[in-house]
Formats: sequence, structure tokens, C-alpha cells
Amino acid sequence: MADVQETFISHLIELRSRLMWAAGAVLAVFVCLLPWAAQVYDFLALPMIATLPPGAKMIATGVVTPFMVPIKVTLLAAFVLALPFVLYQAWAFVAPGLYDHEKKLALPLIVVSTLLFMAGMAFAYFFVFNTVFKFIAQFAPASITPAPDIEQYLNFVMTMFIAFGVTFEVPVVVVVLVRFGIVSLEKLADFRPYAIVGAFVIAAVVTPPDVTSQFMLAVPMCLLFELGLLIARFTGKRPKPLPDES
Repeated sequence: MADVQETFISHLIELRSRLMWAAGAVLAVFVCLLPWAAQVYDFLALPMIATLPPGAKMIATGVVTPFMVPIKVTLLAAFVLALPFVLYQAWAFVAPGLYDHEKKLALPLIVVSTLLFMAGMAFAYFFVFNTVFKFIAQFAPASITPAPDIEQYLNFVMTMFIAFGVTFEVPVVVVVLVRFGIVSLEKLADFRPYAIVGAFVIAAVVTPPDVTSQFMLAVPMCLLFELGLLIARFTGKRPKPLPDES
């Protein structure tokens, strides 16, 4: 019992250390970006500004909103830039419990997961936002002047970034499930109809109430699921560990 308790405490200490390193990395990047917080928000707002009428601007209804929103955006940018290090800390925490051949997947998983998450955010920023905002602007009555609130815009952008970033991680999830023998490739293939329905349900929940944005999330999710199945077919299930492997 004492050994179990000591092991549990050591794991908690290790977890605290990894979390501190990850938070420290995000904080360091945030401090470096802080002088350009206003420019970071301006870059994030470009897709919305491009769809507003000439001369129209976004508004801030709160007293401290013009200060807090750029700070939040800069913090989000810092997290994205520090994401490789954050993912490495997460992997380093679970790596001691894995076999040697599983540990070799650390670098590929970190690199691919980071690139896919950023690709999802880039897809949302450069393609989805422009399409959705133009689609919504077409329905705006001529008697009104759109003036989106910057805090609501930030909440929308963060939701979409997370949704598309996580969506682009689907191939990694599928490959890991098959590689570690959690689910067989055949069962995942049989699950395809439910995955398609689930993709459209998730898209309907996390995206705005328009068909365009829902399809832009659901269709890539389905395609990425198929990509994960294709990659998993070549990677296969992990080999059985040797008796003396640890």
C-alpha cells in the first residue's frame, strides 16, 4: 500500500511539473507577443472587416473590452505557437507507461497533431470565415449597418478554431485507435454511417445556424475519417511486445 501511495504521489508531482512547463512556455510566448496585441487582433478580424460596408467598423460595448479582447487573442496565439511544446509535455507524461516501440511514435504524433490542428485553424480562417461572413452579409437588410461586437466575434472565432482544429485531428485518432489495438480497422469501417451522421450533428451544434458552415465542418470531418482509415490500413496494428520489452 505504501508503494502504491508513493507511486501515485510521484505521478502527481510529475504531472504538476509537466503542466508548469507547458504553462510557462505559453506565458513566455504571450509576453513576447504582448506589445503587438492590437495588431494580432487586427489580423484576426480581417475576414470580418472585409465583408463590412465601406467605412464600417467593429464595435466594443464594454468598458474594458478594447483592452481585454486583444489580450485574449494574443493569449490564444501564444497557445497555438507553443502547442508543439505543450503536446510534447503531455506525451512525456504518458511515455513511461508505454513500450519502446510505442515511444518511437512520440515525434511523429506531436508533429502531425500540431500541423493538423494548425491546418484546421488555417482552413477556418482563410476559407470558412470568408465564405460564411459573405453568405450572412447577403441576407443583411439594406436599412441596417452591420457593426459586430469584438467580444462576440472573438467567442465565435475561438469556437470555430477549436471545432476545426479538433476535426482535423480525426486521422490521428483513427490511426492511434487501430495502431494500439483499441478498435479494429474493420469495426471502424463498419462505423462509417454513424460517423457521417455524427459529423453532421456535431457541425450543427458547434457552427452558426447556416447550412454553409455546417457543411464546411461536416464534409472535411467525413473525408478526414476516410483518410484516417486509409492510413491505418497501411500502418496496421502495433506488433506484440517482446517478453523482456519495457
